[in-house]
Amino acid sequence: MKETMKYDIPELAAGIHDRVLTWQRTIHADPEIGFDTVRTAALVAGELRSAGVAVREGVGRTGVVGDIEVPGAAQCMALRADMDALPMDEENDVPHRSRNPGAAHMCGHDAHTAMLLGAAHVLAGRKEQLSCSVRFIFQPNEEALPGGAPAMIQEKCLEGIDCIFGLHIWPFLDTGCVGILPGPAMAQPDIWRITLTGKGGHAATPHETRDPVIAAAHLVSALQTVVARNVDPLDAAVLSVTQIHAGSADNIIPEQAEVRGTIRSFRKEVGETVRTRLREVARSVADTFGMEAEVKVTQGYPVVVNDATACAYAEKALENTVPTTRDVQPSLGGEDFSYYLEKTPGAFLFLGNRDVEKGIEHFCHHPRFQVDENALKIGVQTWLALVLRLFPEAISPDDVSGCSRSRGIPPED
Repeated sequence: MKETMKYDIPELAAGIHDRVLTWQRTIHADPEIGFDTVRTAALVAGELRSAGVAVREGVGRTGVVGDIEVPGAAQCMALRADMDALPMDEENDVPHRSRNPGAAHMCGHDAHTAMLLGAAHVLAGRKEQLSCSVRFIFQPNEEALPGGAPAMIQEKCLEGIDCIFGLHIWPFLDTGCVGILPGPAMAQPDIWRITLTGKGGHAATPHETRDPVIAAAHLVSALQTVVARNVDPLDAAVLSVTQIHAGSADNIIPEQAEVRGTIRSFRKEVGETVRTRLREVARSVADTFGMEAEVKVTQGYPVVVNDATACAYAEKALENTVPTTRDVQPSLGGEDFSYYLEKTPGAFLFLGNRDVEKGIEHFCHHPRFQVDENALKIGVQTWLALVLRLFPEAISPDDVSGCSRSRGIPPED
């Protein structure tokens, strides 16, 4: 392994900041949804090539993979950013506001992409001093099942990788710090749909119908007991009803009503319990009202489980450069970064993005969500520190006491 060098990481990040901000605003103004990240991917590939990074395009349909290969390096670290926007409109009044109706970067993926591009440029310019090879993974379709990660993995984006890190803008933390959470960090997000089929008819003769609207109303109430009375209060789980669809006219009782929602859980056993009870309650309510219930549950991304040793390494790498905190709560939101962690040890970090004085406090997926310019600087510093401070003494035995060793994280000797 090459001799450890000292870097002024904040200075390196400051040197690329103007370009990072330009990339973020360019991507923000031209958002793309799902796997249709064609223009964003082209921008990423072009900028990586201009930095001297080897590029593969069309990975997992529209993903981009960049590599800095360091001759003789014993390890390869992967860094991942997502590129896709949300199917919603933006309400911010800013010059770089989304110009594409029905699409907006209200989850920070534009920032994720720009920050990783900035880190790639800096690291490519210091290839001769790197102790490890680095892979940059730019992924489409994080926001919608089945996610973009499985397609990227299928096309070997993790081949030869020893560890992986992800980073997400996080408005629950103040700008200037990074949250590091060993163990379960984000939940499994299932979605479900229940279709109740009864007998429609004229609203003036309800006695001749079997009204699915009435059944749907009872179903919504009954589903509230699933978590409350079937899950240990010490386990985290959510069952939310988010949609009800029925009817077409004021004087018609419809034949069908559809109820939809989500389940969130951190443990497989809990998730299975909630899914089973959802089906049982739906069919019981349907039987009570003399109708049929069709239940469809689509299981979401696995739980994001951060490797304890990777978290300890990240804390050491960021020491004296970026403040870190473990005072961050697990989120019942979902993330397909979990698929990478099932294959390779690593961690998903949370980048503070809250400044109340600036009015930057809306959470992800809000139409007025904003990225703090200062958070961009901290994000680039985080990526640089993870790579540039990769050295054997990065983790001492005390840091990983009681933790199982994982391949790909610097050894303790």
